[in-house]
Amino acid sequence: MTDALTLTVLGGGSFGTAIANIIAGNGYSTYLWMRNPERAAEAQAQRENQQYLPGHRLVDNLEVTSDLERAVSRSDLVFVSIPSHSFRAVTRQIAPLLRPGAMVVSTAKGIEPEGFTLMSQILEQELPQHPIGVLSGPNFAKEIVSRQQTGTVIASSDAALVARVQSCLRSETFRVYANHDRYGVELGGALKNIYAIICGMAAALGAGHNTQAMLLTRSLAEMGRFASAMGANPMTFLGLSGVGDLILTCTSDLSRNYRVGYALGQGEPLEDIISGLGQVAEGVNTLRQVKQKADELNVYMPLVTGLYAVLFEGEAIADVARKLMLGEQNHDVEYMGAD
Repeated sequence: MTDALTLTVLGGGSFGTAIANIIAGNGYSTYLWMRNPERAAEAQAQRENQQYLPGHRLVDNLEVTSDLERAVSRSDLVFVSIPSHSFRAVTRQIAPLLRPGAMVVSTAKGIEPEGFTLMSQILEQELPQHPIGVLSGPNFAKEIVSRQQTGTVIASSDAALVARVQSCLRSETFRVYANHDRYGVELGGALKNIYAIICGMAAALGAGHNTQAMLLTRSLAEMGRFASAMGANPMTFLGLSGVGDLILTCTSDLSRNYRVGYALGQGEPLEDIISGLGQVAEGVNTLRQVKQKADELNVYMPLVTGLYAVLFEGEAIADVARKLMLGEQNHDVEYMGAD
């Protein structure tokens, strides 16, 4: 038996659909909200999200709706799985609809340009009376709904929220770990998209295993430096939401950001790649914001600087790679304490 809770997932993309299906499969009363009424009605009738997860049946007690008030007003826990560019607008829409004490969790991996604002910070600003959390990790939706064993992280300072999310989402194939560094977990989820573009580009150019291993570990070093400057704990990046998500996104063509990098490495123009993708690749927007913030804070991020030069300043990939290899020879591992 499950607790008599009602849960809602906002956003009918692949990940939102996948976690809604897990929750409903665990016996909870569950709503999946889609903005488009036609898509919602189609998914509800056909028991399938044909646009994002074709061929995977939705659990019978998952209700798909475009009625935001119906989806949110009776919910005890709301997951917001909305792309970063629409995240604040949807959060403002649900603010007057939420019941008192309802918990709200972001699953979005992006940064709002104004003020370098993470998604959970938007939730704090717009929903100050509600407990807030972040769900992030190496989680391809197609593998989740195919019941491949998967781990993720729930991060919050609210112990009751962490316990509730772990209880509602756990299954034989989906394991939820806890972390209190919400900012670090969320930064990891946003930053790794940049490095997935770099690794995809390198793969298209024929980079070997040595190169990919170097890129992954130096990416992790950059992420740690930036996180530390932003007030997060760089050790958080040793977990699933850091190195775990980095490895997944940087080594698979299931990653949209990796596919963007691969196409760039094959010489395709960025505008054509993005228009042909059909889904959001957060890494391109995140790159702009992180480059600006890193410059502002004087954080050494050569990979970010190099990718920015390729995407937005017209530098040749080969020239940037040469500069990176001949640049400052830095320490291998940081945060090891004083000698």
